[in-house]
Amino acid sequence: MAKVSSPTETERCIESLIAVFQKYAGKDGCNYTLSKTEFLSFMNTELAAFTKNQKDPGVLDRIMKRLDTNTMACHDSFLKAVPSQKRI
Repeated sequence: MAKVSSPTETERCIESLIAVFQKYAGKDGCNYTLSKTEFLSFMNTELAAFTKNQKDPGVLDRIMKRLDTNTMACHDSFLKAVPSQKRI
């Protein structure tokens, strides 16, 4: 039997990010996305110092838009990279 190594620091960080995401996602119905309300709740709680120190009221909207754009680009790239499988 192969020895199971403990998670790396990077793996633990990713697990933590996923757990925080899941804490906020899904309150508006879909647990795979953050609605604008969920995103604002996340930002105001988890990144409160960043949010509080912003002088530009549109910064959170721009961050959310960039995240959406980047997520869609990653998703599209992933779909193109994964060969389609025939269904039986």
